[in-house]
Amino acid sequence: MSDAIKHECGIAMVRLKKPLEFYQKKYGTAFYGLNKMYLLMEKQHNRGQDGAGIASIKFDVAPGTRYISRVRSNAAQPIQDIFAQINTRLETAWDGNEDKKEDVAWQLNNLPYLGNLFLGHVRYGTFGNNSIESVHPFLRQSNWMHRNLLVAGNFNMTNSSRLFDDLVELGQHPKEMTDTVTVMEKIGHFIDDEVLDLYHELKKEGYSKKDASPIIGERMDIANILQNSAKNWDGGYAMAGMLGHGDAFVLRDPAGIRPTFYYEDDEVVVVASERPVIQTVFNVAIEDVKELERGHALIIKQSGKVTVDQILEQLPKKSCSFERIYFSRGSDADIHKERKKLGKLVFPHILKKIDGDMKNTVFSYIPNTAETSFYGMREAAEDYLNSQKAEILLAGKNTLSADRVKEILAQRPRIEKLAIKDAKLRTFIADDKSRDDLVAHIYDVTYGIVKPTDNLVIIDDSIVRGTTLKMSIIKILDRLSPKKIVIVSSAPQIRYPDCYGIDMARLGDFIAFRAAIALLKDHGKEGVISEVYAKCKHQQGNEDTEIVNFVKEIYTPFTDTQISDKIAAMLKTKDTKADIHIIYQTVEDLHIACPDHLGDWYFTGDYPTPGGMRVVNDSFINFYEGNNKRAY
Repeated sequence: MSDAIKHECGIAMVRLKKPLEFYQKKYGTAFYGLNKMYLLMEKQHNRGQDGAGIASIKFDVAPGTRYISRVRSNAAQPIQDIFAQINTRLETAWDGNEDKKEDVAWQLNNLPYLGNLFLGHVRYGTFGNNSIESVHPFLRQSNWMHRNLLVAGNFNMTNSSRLFDDLVELGQHPKEMTDTVTVMEKIGHFIDDEVLDLYHELKKEGYSKKDASPIIGERMDIANILQNSAKNWDGGYAMAGMLGHGDAFVLRDPAGIRPTFYYEDDEVVVVASERPVIQTVFNVAIEDVKELERGHALIIKQSGKVTVDQILEQLPKKSCSFERIYFSRGSDADIHKERKKLGKLVFPHILKKIDGDMKNTVFSYIPNTAETSFYGMREAAEDYLNSQKAEILLAGKNTLSADRVKEILAQRPRIEKLAIKDAKLRTFIADDKSRDDLVAHIYDVTYGIVKPTDNLVIIDDSIVRGTTLKMSIIKILDRLSPKKIVIVSSAPQIRYPDCYGIDMARLGDFIAFRAAIALLKDHGKEGVISEVYAKCKHQQGNEDTEIVNFVKEIYTPFTDTQISDKIAAMLKTKDTKADIHIIYQTVEDLHIACPDHLGDWYFTGDYPTPGGMRVVNDSFINFYEGNNKRAY
């Protein structure tokens, strides 16, 4: 994605099922779990670079021993920073105790971050700020082990204000209105209720407070706590939590918007946001890693019992298609195939745009994350040329010379690596004119390949704002003096805000929306804009389930091609010499490429939860009124 978009977070959880002595003996260290957590987080660093945090819980330690350790960072390289902090703490603890390297019991009681249960998080800040207080895991503390709660998630709630009000109705006084705090406090409230109910039960059975405490942990019904906590949540989420006594859970939203995968064997239970991360770190086969069902929770009791329980009624599956197009790393086998398919499916539209002139067309990609879809486009181009060759050879099989046959067989798509991003370049100058000039040099281009008679086809993952295209990429490619520049998006036009974890909150940011607004004005249909505003304003305050997405009417008067052509015109500056054309993937072909991941609300406006309808409604009102705030 050439435009910088901050997006979903990543979670990682490791539960060791054996005593720490087992890992010391088999793997040479009792820090086996912590080492695996480092790998799980580092291999998900693509999911969040604004902050990172990790927490560990020790089992079976005496009162007075610290059993929860947590470290968080919002440094420039947060994962490296938190593990550097951990290493510093450990070096201090080891100082003078080198003889304890094999003494796991001593290590458990004296070393921080050695534990049986771990929860990690990498974060992109899509809401609020990037202060250290915003970095997960969040901690709710108590002197009662089972009332301690650590929460980390890949999520965004559309109804944080309602959840806040729910807490107030329960008699609480929340310190913040962020969705992380409200979610944690809601779970914490029902943990408190559960503990109190169990205590009264055990008191009737004759147990003292001291004797009741461990039994409360054994009897706690995590599924019931989650059912009560999550009944009013509206959003996309993979919510992970650990209780101080050792129970743990991961809950996925009812539409399966946010991804969650897990693996279990007789040594370990692992959870992560991406499947190949688990495959790589634990060297297991693809079929051994399971996807957590939507609306279900993976629950791990302190005893080691693992269950998958349905918590919420399932909605139609609408897992995020942007995971497939861009966000997740392409090392997942299915994602790799889907991205190649996206490139193949868009090729016929490219062929039409270049008038079938393969001889005078150069194909490339920007940025590197578009490489896999580029391979698919390349294969489609090769298939097309091979079919052309076959037709020519069959038609002239009795007349073609050997040299002509060689010439025909030698035809292939012109594939080049034309643009390389200069990662070291920083736009440090403050004034706009100087910054724009620097932005135009973010990519280096390869000269001497493109001729003035050539079409230049560049595939991108998606075109969101168009800013980088206009200010940088098109200017750079135009220096190569092609006849035509065709920018291809392997994703459809982004027309609506996301409210489930991607930083795409404002309608006015989207080049497709701005193009539709411009077309309405060009065609003397400005009245449509006012009519949509009036309709949105009229339903403001309605229940989310009653809200209709009237913003679709902004796009209705025009075809996808008309909007794409308008985008091309908007991205071409007065200094651009080449003709500029924009091609987007169709929604229909997106569904063909990713048939099991139909979350497409940012393209279609069909939100999987009622809260999404309210967000798009409020977002349009904000746009019309010139208010730049977020709609959630």
